[in-house]
Amino acid sequence: MKNIFIIRSFFLVGSSLLALLLFCCGDFSVADYTLVLPPVPEAWAAALGEPHWRLEWLDSEGRIQNIEIEPQSNPVIDLPVTWVNPVTAWPFWPEQNITCGLFKPAGAIFPFDASGQRINLSWEAGADTLFYWELAWHSKDKAKLPANFDWIRFRELFQTGVLSEEVCKDPWLVDWRFVAERTIDSNFDRRRLIAQTMEAVSIPAAAGREVLCWYGSSPFAEPLVFAQNETPVFPVLPGINIWVSEAGILKVNGSAWILTGH
Repeated sequence: MKNIFIIRSFFLVGSSLLALLLFCCGDFSVADYTLVLPPVPEAWAAALGEPHWRLEWLDSEGRIQNIEIEPQSNPVIDLPVTWVNPVTAWPFWPEQNITCGLFKPAGAIFPFDASGQRINLSWEAGADTLFYWELAWHSKDKAKLPANFDWIRFRELFQTGVLSEEVCKDPWLVDWRFVAERTIDSNFDRRRLIAQTMEAVSIPAAAGREVLCWYGSSPFAEPLVFAQNETPVFPVLPGINIWVSEAGILKVNGSAWILTGH
């Protein structure tokens, strides 16, 4: 019984009525906030240039809003001030044919990442916002809406040593859709925050160079370095994987891959 109580307490008790009012009737208390985007990883900028961004958040009636902005912008958006809201920033490079969703996003959870009238987005909070969206898409129980989730305690899991080192270092190794589905079906359990199984795939992409570094779509991923005449072996997760290097842009889905220049 003690363990069940701890798991369930990640959803805030007594707030389901508030969530119901917000999502069904709307809450029109809004304010303007300037979004401060995080620095782009140097490897991404060196290989691809500065990204465009697609921003997503929820308005006062619980509807998804989005805008696309130019590089190095600090946009202002309206947010409801009375409930927890995700702000997700997806980087993309249209001139490189890298569409929105291929690279992992930055993000913020309002109000925890707000300072005055500014919201500071970070790469760490990008995974938080994706988990928020997944909870919202799968929830049928008003008591389990992500606005009611205990985000402070959730973030503490990554700071207290209870999760594996690899997940703390790179939260994008977690299958957040699976975690959200299981959380909605039963309850939140930190034991589901584990790294997905990766398949080692040999890809002769630009083999033969003296040294070649490949950088992944997660801002936390370590570069892959392959020596001359070494056939590169890439750790492939389910879905589309992408790496960039001086040799070009590599997209991998299972054992299928394509290398394009940039």
